Amino acid sequence: MAGVRVATWNVNSAKAREPRLLGWLDERAPDVVCLQETKLSDEAFDETFGAPLAERGYAVAHHGEGRWNGVALLSRVGLDDVVDGLPGGPGYPQQEARAVTATCGGMRVTSVYVPNGRDPQDPHYAYKLEWLAALRDVVEAGDPSTTIVAGDFNIAPTDADVYSVEAFAESTHVTPPERDALAALAKTGLHDVVRERWPSERVFSYWDYRGGAFHQDRGMRIDLILTGAPIAERRAAAWIDRQARKGTGPSDHAPVMLDLDEAPDGDLGPVVPPPSLGAKKGSSRKKG
Repeated sequence: MAGVRVATWNVNSAKAREPRLLGWLDERAPDVVCLQETKLSDEAFDETFGAPLAERGYAVAHHGEGRWNGVALLSRVGLDDVVDGLPGGPGYPQQEARAVTATCGGMRVTSVYVPNGRDPQDPHYAYKLEWLAALRDVVEAGDPSTTIVAGDFNIAPTDADVYSVEAFAESTHVTPPERDALAALAKTGLHDVVRERWPSERVFSYWDYRGGAFHQDRGMRIDLILTGAPIAERRAAAWIDRQARKGTGPSDHAPVMLDLDEAPDGDLGPVVPPPSLGAKKGSSRKKG
C-alpha cells in the first residue's frame, strides 16, 4: 500500500492529551499510529476515544490496565490479527500492558512501551532486559522483513542521542546492557529509520518537563521506529514532530514520523517540516 504515514507517540496520559491528540491526528493525518502510556483501561479508552477515532476512519486496538502503562494501535489501512502483550514475556510480577501488535496495510506493527529500568541496581532494570529479550524473540519468530516495532524504548541508542553524556553517566537509558539489548533487536533485521536518514544531526524525541529542558533542547532520542529492510527502503521521509511538544499541556515526548513512498510534508529535516501539506492531505482523506 503506497503513501502510508506511520507515527509513534508516547502521549503520557491519553485522557489528559485528548484535545491535542485529536487535533494532531487531524493536522498530520497519520495512517498508522502507535501510542504509549495511555494510562487508561480498554473500556475507558473506548469511552473517550472510540467515537472520535471512528469518525476519523481509525480502527483501534488498545491494551491497557488503567492507571499505568497502556499501548494502542490506530489504523486506517486495516487492523487484523491483534495480539496483546508479548507471548511468553516476563511480568513485574504480572505481565503489564506494554505491547500490542496487529497487521496494518500488510505490515506487522507493534507498539511498545519498554520498561524504564529506574536504576541499574533496581529489579526493574533486570525486568527491562528480560522484556527486551522477549521482544527480540517475538520479532525473530515472525517475519522481520514486514515488521515495524515503534514506541518508547526508554533507551538512547548511542551517545549522540543524548544532549550530554555526563548528565546520564549514572542513569539508565544509556547503559551498555540496555544498548546491547536494543542492538540485538536490530540484528533481527530491523532498521532505525530516523537515524539512518539523519546520521549526524542532533535529533531528540523526549525532553523533561523540568528546568526548561525543552526550550534549551536538553533532550534524548528514546522514541524509535524500527522496520524491516523492505519497509525502510520505502522511506520517503523520517522526522520528529517537535511542534507537538510545544504549547500548553504537552506530553514530554514528541511524535516520531515515517512517510512511506510519499513525503506529503517534504523531507526537509529531522524536525518539524511545514504542516500545511500534511493538513491538506488529511482533509482530503477524511472527505474520501
